[in-house]
Parts: sequence; C-alpha cells; structure tokens
Amino acid sequence: MEIATKIAWASLALLHVMPAMIVFSPGLVGKLYGASPEGDIGILLVHRGALFLAVCLAASFAVFDPSSRRLASLVVLVSMVGFVVIYARAGWPEGDLRKIANADLIGVVPLAWVSFQAWR
Repeated sequence: MEIATKIAWASLALLHVMPAMIVFSPGLVGKLYGASPEGDIGILLVHRGALFLAVCLAASFAVFDPSSRRLASLVVLVSMVGFVVIYARAGWPEGDLRKIANADLIGVVPLAWVSFQAWR
C-alpha cells in the first residue's frame, strides 16, 4: 500500500510541475495559457505558477514524509477541486483551460487515494 501511495503522491506532484515552471520561465505563460507574461494578467499567471510550485512541493514532500500527508492532501484538494468547481461554474467553456480541468479531474483519482490513506 505504501508504494501505491508514494506513486500517487508523485503523480500529483508531476501534474503540477509544468504550471510551476512558469516561475522560472515566464514565457511559458503564452504556451500554457495563451497570454502575454507581461501586464497584470501575466503577473497574476506567474504568481499562479508560484502557487503551483507550493502545491508541487507539498505533494513531493508527502512522498517521503507521511506526517505531512494530511496537510498536503488539503493543499492539493483546494487547488485541483477548486479549479474544477470554478471552471464548471463558468459553464465548462471550450478552450485551453478545459485541458487543465480535465487533468485536474484525472488527478482526483490519485488524490482520493492519498487522502483516504492520510485521513483513515
């Protein structure tokens, strides 16, 4: 069970690597979101990358430290489920953001597993 839990945590960390990379390469804002890294929206998207870096680090830490898993499960849950709920409230529009919502929906499976393991 512990190996499956570690793999699930690692998959959740990997899911957040690309958006976290925006912190180190703001040019990815254009590739991932179709926006310029400059201006107010660009700054917010780079900051979003910093928040994804925090999510990625929390999930990565949880791979190796079982005592961090409850808090990490909450951090990942707020990020992933929060986006899906916000996107659904917007009417599930077509476009690049749908890929993110779908990735988060797929990520709910390992998230459910690690959360169950952390909180049982």
